[in-house]
Amino acid sequence: MAADAGKPAWPFTPWPMALEIVGAEGCHLITSDGRRILDAGGGAMLVNIGHGRPEPGAAMARASSALAYAVPPFVTPERRKLVERLKRDWLPANLTRIFLASGGSEAVEAAVKLARQYHVAKGNTSRWKVIGRSFSYHGATIATLEVGGHTARRAAFRSMTREMPKAPAHYCLRCPLGKTYPTCDVACVDEIEAIIRREGADTVAGIIAEPVVGSSGGALVPPSGYWKRLREICDRHDIVLIADEVISGFGRTGPRFAHEAECIEVDVMVSAKGMSGGYAPIGGVFASDRIAEPLARIGDAPMFYTYSAHPAACAAADEVLRIMSDEDMLAKASAAGEKLERRLQSLKQHPNVAEVRGRGMLWGIEVVKDRETLEPFAAPGSMTNKVMKHALDNDVWVYPGGIGVTDLLMLGPPFISGDDEIETMCAVLERAIDQAVA
Repeated sequence: MAADAGKPAWPFTPWPMALEIVGAEGCHLITSDGRRILDAGGGAMLVNIGHGRPEPGAAMARASSALAYAVPPFVTPERRKLVERLKRDWLPANLTRIFLASGGSEAVEAAVKLARQYHVAKGNTSRWKVIGRSFSYHGATIATLEVGGHTARRAAFRSMTREMPKAPAHYCLRCPLGKTYPTCDVACVDEIEAIIRREGADTVAGIIAEPVVGSSGGALVPPSGYWKRLREICDRHDIVLIADEVISGFGRTGPRFAHEAECIEVDVMVSAKGMSGGYAPIGGVFASDRIAEPLARIGDAPMFYTYSAHPAACAAADEVLRIMSDEDMLAKASAAGEKLERRLQSLKQHPNVAEVRGRGMLWGIEVVKDRETLEPFAAPGSMTNKVMKHALDNDVWVYPGGIGVTDLLMLGPPFISGDDEIETMCAVLERAIDQAVA
């Protein structure tokens, strides 16, 4: 016992910015010493309806009181209600098949496997590769690390993983192809087709991408026409197009789902975070009949996880989505997003801000040593941590981002953020950047 004295039980390895959070209300976290921390990151860009709503917890209590657990293929009232609400109010019309998981990593893992299962069910057993992009994070399981572009997180597991093909991201500020938008004619999407030809279309099962790149690239918005051409490429080669909407889904970037703004249909969509607004762990895989029917013909299906579609989690998600609809949260998010965008304009002229980018209630601020030359700071990520620390010292939580981007801060606040909250988070962030680079 003495050997453990003074060692934290959580987290697994100490994090210098860890706080003890004992409660939350609206847009604020409450610490054990009484501080109120403005949650400008929305936790991890997911607390859409705000903290402290009693309805999801009450729904979970009712569900748990009636039933502790039922295996995922069984039907429960909570599962039925959530599925009905998703199909009626939220999902794109072509996504009729639903598989529920307990988080984003599980859901993406299932989606990657589904792309492979679809081709196997059709007799195309050579197709197993899923193309990802250089700036991407899709989860922490082995398969999701393979399709993601987070090389640092994959490094320790390199001998356990296969390197999936990676396409360049649409990072126009520093184009990986050395081109300039719009004269580039969106060459980054053409590179995806070049990869397919090099790998052999008969080996490629799917392509996975975030419609708006989340924390890995800092809210990278796709160039006009990118997703329509990606859709055409997938159709041409019978490749499953997977939209990872774990961050961007359920109104985070404006529409219900970010890919809908691109006026295309995807074959498979993954979501999580905003689906329950943080009140319970849940994720979903949503697919078209075209993808599901070959599996049904051979009696195959996505492998469920023990806690897939847990009744209490389904109850919480259903209640959160009811609140989103009843209280017109998408309209609130749109209005708040416009205010946030306007307030962030001043940061665009900051000598240490290379770019402010995003949509709706998802924004990335890229910090550099020199905005004219785009020279980064010497130690990758060090400035991000300094800015976060200064902001937290001033009672504002901002989320860290970046994989290929060396220093990046993310704003993904609750949809209910008012003028005062927006002003505070932006003002504190600006001061924190000044303090960090001083």
